[in-house]
Amino acid sequence: MAESLPEHDRILQEIESTDTACVGPTLRSVYDDQPNAHQRFMEKLDACIRNHDREIEKMCNFHHQGFVDAITELLKVRADAEKLKVQVTDTNRRLQDAGKEVIAQTEEIIRCRVQQRNITTVVEKLQLCLPVLEMYSKLKEQMKVKRYYSALKTMEQLENLYLPRVSQYRFCQIMIENLPKLREEIKEISMSDLKDFLESIRKHSDRIGETAMKQAQQQKTFSTALQKQNNVNYGRNMHLGRSRILESKNEITLKRTFEEDDEHEEEVLTAQDLVDFSPVYRCLHIYSVLGDGEIFENYYRKQRRKQARLVLQPQSSMHETVEGYRRYFSQIVGFFVVEDHILHVTQGLVTRTYTDELWNMALSKIIAVLRTHSSYCSDPDLVLELKNLIVVFADTLQGYGFPVNRLFDLLFEIRDQYNETLLKKWSGLFRDIFEADNYSPIPVANEEEYKIVISKFPFQDPELDKQSFPKKLPMSQSVPQIYIQVKEFIYASLKFSESLHRSSTEIDDMLRKSTNLLLTRTLSSCLQNLIKKPHIGLTELVQIIINTTHLEQACKYLEDFISNITNISQVTVHTARLYGLSTFKDARHAAEGEIYTKLNQKIDEFIQIADYDWTMSESDGRASGYLMDLINFLRSTFQVFTHLPNNNNDHAAMSGKVAQTACMSACQHLSTSLMQMLLDGELKQISMGAIQQFNLDVIQCELFASSEPVPGFQGDTLQLAFIDLRQLLDLFMVWDWSTYLADYGQATSKYLRVSPSTALTLLEKVHRGMKDSSKKNNIFAQFRKNDRDKQKLIETVVKQLRSLVNGMSQHT
Repeated sequence: MAESLPEHDRILQEIESTDTACVGPTLRSVYDDQPNAHQRFMEKLDACIRNHDREIEKMCNFHHQGFVDAITELLKVRADAEKLKVQVTDTNRRLQDAGKEVIAQTEEIIRCRVQQRNITTVVEKLQLCLPVLEMYSKLKEQMKVKRYYSALKTMEQLENLYLPRVSQYRFCQIMIENLPKLREEIKEISMSDLKDFLESIRKHSDRIGETAMKQAQQQKTFSTALQKQNNVNYGRNMHLGRSRILESKNEITLKRTFEEDDEHEEEVLTAQDLVDFSPVYRCLHIYSVLGDGEIFENYYRKQRRKQARLVLQPQSSMHETVEGYRRYFSQIVGFFVVEDHILHVTQGLVTRTYTDELWNMALSKIIAVLRTHSSYCSDPDLVLELKNLIVVFADTLQGYGFPVNRLFDLLFEIRDQYNETLLKKWSGLFRDIFEADNYSPIPVANEEEYKIVISKFPFQDPELDKQSFPKKLPMSQSVPQIYIQVKEFIYASLKFSESLHRSSTEIDDMLRKSTNLLLTRTLSSCLQNLIKKPHIGLTELVQIIINTTHLEQACKYLEDFISNITNISQVTVHTARLYGLSTFKDARHAAEGEIYTKLNQKIDEFIQIADYDWTMSESDGRASGYLMDLINFLRSTFQVFTHLPNNNNDHAAMSGKVAQTACMSACQHLSTSLMQMLLDGELKQISMGAIQQFNLDVIQCELFASSEPVPGFQGDTLQLAFIDLRQLLDLFMVWDWSTYLADYGQATSKYLRVSPSTALTLLEKVHRGMKDSSKKNNIFAQFRKNDRDKQKLIETVVKQLRSLVNGMSQHT
C-alpha cells in the first residue's frame, strides 16, 4: 500500500509534465499495476485536483483588487476614446476631401511616368532592332542583285552580332528560321551558275584550245624562222638551184612570220578573255563560307572528270579529215588550259596532283585513240598533218607544265605508219613511171636538153660527152624520174622527222632507214613485178638491166644528198648505209633470169608452129622455114645485148656473161625441144626422109652456134649444146649400129651421148615408118628382099638395145 503511493505521484508528475498526446503509455501503466490500483489512482488524482483548485483560488483572491482597479480606469478612458474617435473621423474626412485632387494628379503623373518609361524602352529596343532590320533589308537587296557572297557575309553578321541582341522577338525567330533557307537558296543558285559555267566551258573548250594552240604554233614558227635565218649555211652542199629556192623560202617565211606576229600582237587572247570564270570563284567562296568547300571540290572534280571523258571520246569519222583531229585536240587543250587556270587562281579547288592524275588518264586515252584512228589513215599527207597537230598539241600542253614525252614516243609509232603510207604512195608512183616508160635510151638533141637530164640525174660518161649531138643516153626516161622520186621521198620523210625534238644524227639515221625500206622493199617489189609482166619483152628487159645499173651507181649520190640535208658526215661511225646496191643487183639477176625464160618461151612458140611431115620419103633439101625464122630471131635478139652497159671492164664482163648465158641457155633449150619433138610419145612413126629433113634443121642450128652470135665463147663450146642431137642423127643417117653396139660403154665411143633408150625409141618409130612405107610400095618387087633384110637388121638391133636398156635398169 505504502509502495503504490509514490508510484502514483510519479505518474501524476509525468502526466503534468508530458505532452497530452503522449500520456497514453503513462495511463496504461496505471492499469498494469496491482488490483484496485485504478481506484487508488483515481482517488489520488481527485486529491491532486482539489489541491490545485485551492491554489487557484488563493491566487485569484490575491489579484482580485488589482483587476477591479483596472476595470475602473478602463471605464474612465472610454469616454475620451469616443471623443478622439469623432475627431479622427472628422479629420480623416477633411483629409480625404483635400487629397482627392492630389490623388488624381498623382495618378496622372504615375501614368505619364509609365508611358515615358515604356517609350524609353521601346526606343531602346527599336535601336537594337533597327540594325537587324537594316541588315536583313540589305540581305534581301543583295539577294535581289545576286551578290550572294556579300549576302552570306551579311547573314554571318546577323547571326553572330545582331540577332543575339533581339533574339526574344518573334520577328527575330522568323529571321533565324529563314536564314538557313536563304543559304540553301544561295547554294542552289550558285550551283546552277556553276553548272552553266561548266556547260559554257564545255562549249568553248575547243575555241580556248584552238587559241592556245595558235599561240604556241606562232611562237614556235617565230623561233624556227629565227633559227633558219641564223643558220644561213644550212644545206650549203645541195644543188645550187634548190638551195637558192630554199633560202628565198626561208626569207619569205621569216618575213611573213614577223608580219603575222605584228598583226596578232594585240589580239593575244587567254582563257579569261574567252570564258567568264566568276561563277566558279563565286561558288567556291560561297561553299567555303558555308563550310561545304570539300563538297564543292568533290562535285567540281567529279563533273570535270565526266567532261574529260566526253572530250576524250572522239567522233567515229575523226580519221577522215584533219579538221576532225584539230577539233579533238582543241577540245582537249581547252579543257586542260581551263584546269591549269583554275589551279593557279584558286586555292585547293584543284591541285597539281589532281591535274597530273587527270592528265595521265587523258594521255593514256589520247594515245589509244590516236593509235586506233591513225591506223585508218592511208593518205601520207593526212598522217603528216596529224603529226604536225600532235606536235603543236604536245608543245602547247608542255608549255602549261604537262609531261608529253609519251606523245613524242607515239609519234615514232605513227612515223612507222607514215612511212608505210609513203611507201604505198611511192609504190604507185613507181608503177606509173614504169608504165609510162618506153624503155629506150633517152635522146638528147642539144646541150640544153642534155643539161636538163643531168640536172635531174647524176650521170657522168666522158666517152658520151665527146660525142656530138644528137646522141642518146644509155638509160631510159624512168631512171631520172625514179631518182627524183626517191629524193622527194626523202624530203617527205624529213618533213615528219622535223619538230620531233631529235638530234640531227637520229634524223639522219631515220631518213636512211626509210630510204632503205623504199629501195629494198617498195622499189625492189615494183622492179620484180615489172620484170614479171607479160608485155615486157627482151628489149625492155635489157633496158631494165641498164637502168638498174645506173640507179645502183646513183646510190652514193643519194647518200650525199641525205648527208647534206641533215648536216651529218658520212664518216660518222653510226651512220647507216643505203642498201640500194643489193636491190638493183637482185633486180638485174631477176631481169637476166626473165630474159632466159622469155627466150625459151619464144623458142617454144616457134617450135609449136613446126609442121613436119614425118612420113615424107625424102627431105626438101633445105631447112624448115620455122627454124630459119627462129634463128633469125635469135641473131637479132643477141645483137640487142651489145647495148648492155660496158663503160668499164666490170660492166663489159657482166655484159658478156649475160649475153653468153642467154645464148647458151637458148641453144640448150632449142636442142632439148628438138630432142623432145623426136621422142614425143604421140609420134608413132618416122620416115628416113623426115630424119634427113630434121638433120638439115639441126645443121642450121649448128651453123648458128658456130657463127659466134655472142662473142666470148671458146672453140665449139656453143655447138656442144647440140651434140646429143648430132650423135643421134649421125647414128641414123650413117646407120652405124655395129659401131654403136661395139663401142657402147667406152669413153672413146663415137656415139657416147646417145643412150640406148633414146636410140631404141627413135629406132622403133623408124621401124614402124619403114613397115608402113613397104606396104605402100609393094609393087616394086625387086626391093622386097632389101626391105626384108633391113627390117631383120632393125629387129636384131632393137633386141640388143632392149637388152642394154634392161641391163641398165637392173644395174640401177
